[in-house]
Amino acid sequence: MVLIVAGVFVVGLGLFCGVVLTLAPLGLVPWSSEIALWVLFPLLCIVGFALVATAGKTTHVRGFTFAVSCLLLLLALASVAGVVLSAASVVKPAGSLVSLWYVLAVAGVLGSIGVASSRPANADA
Repeated sequence: MVLIVAGVFVVGLGLFCGVVLTLAPLGLVPWSSEIALWVLFPLLCIVGFALVATAGKTTHVRGFTFAVSCLLLLLALASVAGVVLSAASVVKPAGSLVSLWYVLAVAGVLGSIGVASSRPANADA
């Protein structure tokens, strides 16, 4: 049980890193996107998932995987929306948009893999 709680907390921190990396360049939060967040975003998401996967039951792990993967895909969509709105001059970026592209790539890949792997075992191919 302790590993599950720790894993959920660690994944939450990883998602928070991704949110900061998405919102800071757009000037929507007063925080900065330091290099540590770039490293910790995927690392915390993966380590937190591994903690939950090692301690959880299959049904809990599948539900957790699907929920976190959906959140990662939402984060990827928010990143691409920020890039598009900035390119269309709807939003004036407060900094470089490189972190948005990074979050789009990392969250898109991790979220897609997670959603694809959380299909029921008896689903048609």
